[in-house]
Amino acid sequence: MKKTAVIFGGNSYEHEISIISAISLSGILKQELIFIFIDNKREMFLIESKNLKASYFSSLDYKKSSKVVFENKGFLKQGFLKTTSIKCENAINLIHGKDGEDGTITSLLKWFDFKYISPSIEASAISYNKILTKIYAKEINVNILDYEAINKTNTKTKLNFPIIVKPSTLGSSIAINIANNKDELDYFIDIALEYDDKILLEPFILGIKEYNLAGYFNTNENKFHFSKIEEVKKDKMLDFDTKYLDFAREESIKEADINENLKKEMKEAFSKIYNTMFINSIIRCDFFIYENKVFLNEINSIPGSMANYLFDDFEKAVHNIFSSFKKDKKINIEYSYIENIRKAK
Repeated sequence: MKKTAVIFGGNSYEHEISIISAISLSGILKQELIFIFIDNKREMFLIESKNLKASYFSSLDYKKSSKVVFENKGFLKQGFLKTTSIKCENAINLIHGKDGEDGTITSLLKWFDFKYISPSIEASAISYNKILTKIYAKEINVNILDYEAINKTNTKTKLNFPIIVKPSTLGSSIAINIANNKDELDYFIDIALEYDDKILLEPFILGIKEYNLAGYFNTNENKFHFSKIEEVKKDKMLDFDTKYLDFAREESIKEADINENLKKEMKEAFSKIYNTMFINSIIRCDFFIYENKVFLNEINSIPGSMANYLFDDFEKAVHNIFSSFKKDKKINIEYSYIENIRKAK
């Protein structure tokens, strides 16, 4: 396989989680990788594998690394006297949240003609915003729990307590809280509004079962490849630390003990969600099982550590996506319309 760039960091509340994901992936993928770190000022650095340690970034030592910029199918490394071209046709978008899951990096990868593992711009718009995710799920007939979308000027709700409060465009369980009464609700809404101007409210159902399923579509084979289904172990809900210490795992997990009908229903729901919009990406869907039915909780378009621990052969999954990468159709521009006008004059 050709050299692959792992792009991580970004100007995001989930910046540090992206660093953890990159470190985790560096120990899993055996192909030739280069690591491109984007800091909060959106400056890009080429990170040597030996420096892929959390302290290298927290100490700001990463600034000693060579700066790079995008070029067609690769990067330009900036030196004191000259720039060096680094050819690299493949890229993995590993930026969680803003910059990565909102479509920004995907746009650049398309512009500079990379093959990439990343959600499309359209898919990013839908999955990055939890409210749009709910609307999308309704349209494709995937079950969702009741919800309400609120903002700074409208914080009223008809939902019964307890209620989960979520910023609409954040992941990693940041600023997610459970309100048991009106005073708590107002307080948790204020916290969420510090991160986002759009807030999602959902009913909290104690003891509801949650499951993770990842997968991708291989266009060469015209078929889906699914990961194992994992039952999420949690105390009420996953907090930030529990969630991402868990996602930093490298070992594979055991298949969840659920009946075959529910497994089938979960995979059917995943296929509807993935559709054609998520082509060229590995996504993880988080599902609830409630009253013996499958409900979508969230779409993780760039899951923690790329959900590698859910696959028996993650290296093969990465290879399959790059080898079956579906590029946009090139438009042939002949200037015939302008020529006809010119001739007419």
